[in-house]
Amino acid sequence: MAPRLQLEKAAWRWVENVRPEEICLEHVELAYRVNLPPCKRGTCRRNCKGNPNCLVGIGEQAWLGDIDENTFHNIDDPNTERRVKNSFVGLTNLGATCYVNTFLQVWFHNLEMRRSLYQCQSYREQNLNDESDYEPQTICEHLQYLFALLQNSNRKYIDPSGLVKALGLDTGQQQDAQEFSKLFLSLLEDTLSKQRNSSLQNVIQQQFCGQFSYVTVCTQCSRSSARPSRFYELELNIQGHKNLTDCIIEFLKEEKLDGDNRYFCESCQSKQSATRRIRLHSLPPTLNLQLMRFVFDRQTGHKKKLNTYISFPEQLDMGVFLEGKGDQRCVYELSAVLIHRGVSAYSGHYIAHVKDPCTGDWYKFNDEEIEKMEGKKLHLGTEEDIAETAKSQTKKPKCSKGYHCSRNGQAPRTGLFGQLVDRDNQKFEEWCVEMSDMRKQSVDKGKAKHEEVKELYELLPAKDG
Repeated sequence: MAPRLQLEKAAWRWVENVRPEEICLEHVELAYRVNLPPCKRGTCRRNCKGNPNCLVGIGEQAWLGDIDENTFHNIDDPNTERRVKNSFVGLTNLGATCYVNTFLQVWFHNLEMRRSLYQCQSYREQNLNDESDYEPQTICEHLQYLFALLQNSNRKYIDPSGLVKALGLDTGQQQDAQEFSKLFLSLLEDTLSKQRNSSLQNVIQQQFCGQFSYVTVCTQCSRSSARPSRFYELELNIQGHKNLTDCIIEFLKEEKLDGDNRYFCESCQSKQSATRRIRLHSLPPTLNLQLMRFVFDRQTGHKKKLNTYISFPEQLDMGVFLEGKGDQRCVYELSAVLIHRGVSAYSGHYIAHVKDPCTGDWYKFNDEEIEKMEGKKLHLGTEEDIAETAKSQTKKPKCSKGYHCSRNGQAPRTGLFGQLVDRDNQKFEEWCVEMSDMRKQSVDKGKAKHEEVKELYELLPAKDG
C-alpha cells in the first residue's frame, strides 16, 4: 500500500480538473475513500490508515492465533513463592537490613546455637486456638520463631520485620554490622541468663566466648601485670597484610608504651616505659574473626573502607597462638564468610557465604536469593565491589590450595512455635489457592472474550475484497 501522504494526494487529485458545480457523490466517496475494497493480507502495513475498510492488523493474529494465557492476567504463579524441596529459606530485605539478614543466616546454621535456642521457654508455652493473634514478645522468642520459620516454612523467603522492629532497626539506615553482631549477642546473652534452665543461661558464652589477658611489663622493674578479659570476636587489623596469619600475629605482638603513653607501675609508683601484649588463654567452639576493613581516616575525619585482599585457609590451627598449650592443636574449619560489597564504609550491601554443617555444601545468602555453590566449594571473587573506581582496583593475588582470597571479607520444632509455623504455612497455602483461583478466573474470562471476538471477526467483510 502506498504511504498515507500519497493516498491523500491521489484521493483529492480530481479537484484539479472538476469544477465545484460538477462535484458528485462519486467524487466525495473517492475523496473520503468510502467504498474502497478491504486491503488484501500482505499488501499494507499494520494499522493501515489509508483505507477505512482495511481489516489487516486489527489484532486478528492475537485473537485468532494460539492462545497465550499470560495475556489474560497480571498475577504471577504463586508457586514461584514456594520453597523448593531441600532448599534453604531466604530473608526479606526491609530496607538496609541486609547486614541483619547475613548474621541471622550464619547463626541459624550454628546447630548448637539453634538447638539451645529451641529449648528456651517462652512466656506462653500453651496451645493456641484459632482466634489467637499471639505474636512473639521477647528478643529470644522472635529469634526462636524466626529460626523455626527458616527451618520449616513453606515460603521461599520470610519476613524478619518482627525481630527487626523489636531491635529498633527499622529506620531504613544501614548500621555498623560488626557493632550489631556484638550488641545482639550481648543482648541475647542477657536474655538467656534469665532462663530457668541453667544449661541455657551460658549458651552464648559457651559457644562464642574466649579469654585473653592484656599483659603489661614495666621496663624499669620488670613487674608484670595481667588484666584478664573476655572476647566474642577477635578484631584483626588487615592494613599492610596479605594473609590471615599475619593479621593474627600482629594482634598478639608486643607493643611499646613510652612517651605520653607510658604505663603507671604499681611497684615504681610512677609512670614508666613498658611493653604490652595480648595472651590468648582459651578459644570458643565458634571463633569469630572480624577483619577491620572500616578504619578512621584522620585526614577526612570519616571512616573509610580498606579493599585489601586477604587470603585465609579453610583450616586454621590456632593452637600455636595459645599460651601454655605447648604443641596442642586447635583446628578450626571455615564455616562462614561475610562480605561487604561497595567502596564506601557508609553504604553498600552485605551477603553471606555459609557452609551447611550437615552436608558440607556452601551456599550464598543474598537476602531473598540463595545460591548453592558447585562442588562443595566456597567460591569468592565474584562478590567484589560493584562500584569500584579505577584507582581502587587491584589485581587479585593467587591463593594456595585450601585458601581463599577476598578484599571484602568480614532441632526439631515443638510446642508454641511449631504451631505458629504451622499457622503461617496454612496462611501461605491459602494465599496460594486464592492467587491460583484469581489467576484461573482471569484466564477463563480472557478465553470467553477471545471466543466472543472470534465470532465477531467472522461477521466482518471478507478480507480479500
